[in-house]
Amino acid sequence: MNAIFETAERAPVKSVTPPHSTHKLKLLLKREFWEHKGGFFWAPIWAGAISLLLTLMGLIFAEVGLRKTVSERGGIKVDGEFVLNGLDLNALSAHMSAGDLEKMASGVTTATASAMLWPMLVLGFVVFFYCLGSLFDERQTRSVLFWKSLPVSDRDTVLSKALSALVVAPLMAMAVGIACMIGFLLVLSVFVLIHHGNPFTLLWSPANLLANAGMVVAALPLYVLWALPSVGWLMLCSMWARSKPFLWAVMIPVFAGVFISWFDLLGAFNLESSWFWKNIVAHLLGGVFPGTWVQVMDTTLLKHTDVPSQMALLKSMYTVLGTPQLWVGAVAGVAMIAVAIRLRRWRDDN
Repeated sequence: MNAIFETAERAPVKSVTPPHSTHKLKLLLKREFWEHKGGFFWAPIWAGAISLLLTLMGLIFAEVGLRKTVSERGGIKVDGEFVLNGLDLNALSAHMSAGDLEKMASGVTTATASAMLWPMLVLGFVVFFYCLGSLFDERQTRSVLFWKSLPVSDRDTVLSKALSALVVAPLMAMAVGIACMIGFLLVLSVFVLIHHGNPFTLLWSPANLLANAGMVVAALPLYVLWALPSVGWLMLCSMWARSKPFLWAVMIPVFAGVFISWFDLLGAFNLESSWFWKNIVAHLLGGVFPGTWVQVMDTTLLKHTDVPSQMALLKSMYTVLGTPQLWVGAVAGVAMIAVAIRLRRWRDDN
């Protein structure tokens, strides 16, 4: 017995290494995803599926109307020489000039890009209401007491929620948007094949797919910076409000705008009241919607060509990085997130 106890005493004690902070953050991000999977994952998918269904219905109605027109007129006349019994896309493309083909390719690029609109639009609503409930719901259900009992800091908790809104949700919406673009091209390919066209030459251009997908991915850093003040404001209201955070988040900037417009307080700075509505109210409440930075984007680069190229559009979009509205708003967003972290340290509505 003594030998057993001596062996146990001499056995080396393994030291437990505390988990790295990035591991904690990864677990917190997973927690946010599984708790809000319906908004982050399924909402963009359903939005994209509905858009594809509407596209398919539109093509079916167009096909029915086209066949009805062909049967009534006995064909389609092209350039006064060519009569078709139906819509022959190969024959039509053969009669097009190089400029017409270029414009058609640009139109296809724009149409495929529009297929990503619905998932990105839903993203704005998902992030808006997620941020409003991110810190309020856990206080309302008292689950904040459980999470505070764990070895997880308030900073890591709030930052995981901010990263979920600024990075995780947009990445998922972008992936769904790109999938919708491919699905849109597949639907159009069936329509092209029915009318004797070659979808690989008319639709499936590598430049078309890569340009649209690249534009969406390249917009992610811009979205993060532009949405920072909106996310910070909504999370601050979620942490501060004791009830109805939506009303507080909307009423405070709107009433401030009404008060400033009523008394023309910005006249002392040679500014109109519309400046406050555009740069403060609209940015705080609508910054989570992709593309709202177009109001400060320099569009002069798009006017040099008849058909704006993707590179010109990308350069024009990145001119927002040189505007003070972006960086002042980003600093304000970081400050509001820091205040939300501070409030969470002592506020649990007990």
